[in-house]
Amino acid sequence: MLTKIENLPDYVLGVRAAGEVDKNDLDNVLLPGLKALAEEYNEIYYLLVLETPVENFTAGAWWSDLVAGIKHFTHWKKMSIVTDQKAVEKFTDLFSYVSPGEAKGFTLSELDEAITWVSTKAD
Repeated sequence: MLTKIENLPDYVLGVRAAGEVDKNDLDNVLLPGLKALAEEYNEIYYLLVLETPVENFTAGAWWSDLVAGIKHFTHWKKMSIVTDQKAVEKFTDLFSYVSPGEAKGFTLSELDEAITWVSTKAD
């Protein structure tokens, strides 16, 4: 399930993933949030707190996530992925090299640092 994280700056979309994440979660939480940021600010600052193994994302969820990433590719400014899954954290750091914005991985214990980092406007 995806839930929106409250109390972030208006230009930051924060999402918490727990349990099974399916296409409906992305269609009802992630995609509208990304669209709203792209339309209002023309840029996306995104925080994902991943409290579930990536194996709990259904195939439909992965497809919707890929479509969202491509659709908003030029709007990405900062993406912060918070997880204790080392492979995901390393992938996030590598993704920063191929995406137009910055991406950085943090551990769950570094959540406050991740929020500060993603909330700091990029030049």
